[in-house]
Amino acid sequence: MMFLRRKHLQNHPIDESAEKEAKVNELREALGPLSGRSLKYCNDGCLGRYLEARNWNVEKSKKMLEVSLKWRETFKPEEIRWGEVAHEGETGKVSKANFHDRLGRPVLIMRPGMQNTNSPEGNIRHLVYLLENSVLNLPEDQEQMSWLVDFTGFSLNTNVPVKTARDIINILQNHYPERLAVVFLYNPPRIFQAFYKAVRYFLDPKTSQKVKFVYPKNKDSVELMKTFFDINNLPSEFGGSATLKYDHEEFSRLMVQDDVKTAKFWGLDDTPSNKQTAI
Repeated sequence: MMFLRRKHLQNHPIDESAEKEAKVNELREALGPLSGRSLKYCNDGCLGRYLEARNWNVEKSKKMLEVSLKWRETFKPEEIRWGEVAHEGETGKVSKANFHDRLGRPVLIMRPGMQNTNSPEGNIRHLVYLLENSVLNLPEDQEQMSWLVDFTGFSLNTNVPVKTARDIINILQNHYPERLAVVFLYNPPRIFQAFYKAVRYFLDPKTSQKVKFVYPKNKDSVELMKTFFDINNLPSEFGGSATLKYDHEEFSRLMVQDDVKTAKFWGLDDTPSNKQTAI
């Protein structure tokens, strides 16, 4: 009896994997024929993320994915190039870290106190560009990324409007499902609490669970952060021993290199004349 029970438990992950594979195939069939960038986008991993976001309900996942495909058709995130959004990144308000979390996932660092423009569209395009770039550079065994938010210098003057925050949340939740592993809000000031209460309404329960508040004097929250990050990699702004220095010129050089990779991945011709036509 013991042997049979153990055998059953060992087979369970295989059964679950087969079930998920069947759901992915069912969703692919429900979507119908795809072509071009939509076909490239809708690989098995992508379908699995949309299914996960909708608790493996094929019909709901199909609706969600179809909305995303329409959004990608009009917003064209894969066509954004660093030159179009570089001015948004001059202060390093959002950048990719030069380290990974303990599971090898890439890390985006956000510093809302470094906000340097009042353009909602510019802020959104800049973030979408960095999301696309992070996805493109994910290690083969990873599908998610981690976010670290540093509130140094944060004030109501530097904060993005609630509407912009809502639009960003909608894009992240609806068009990049299961891409965010965890977001740590490090030592947010009291004035942020009211802002978070206003935007929390737009977070779905799954996303809400990924938001972690960390306070330097709260041992439990600091320990939680240490389970995700090596203290030697973490910048001092997040309680670590490393130094965070954003070099805009160096970051720009890396992004321009990655733009070539992006164009190649999507099969785009990025010659100036074609780029102008695309715009």
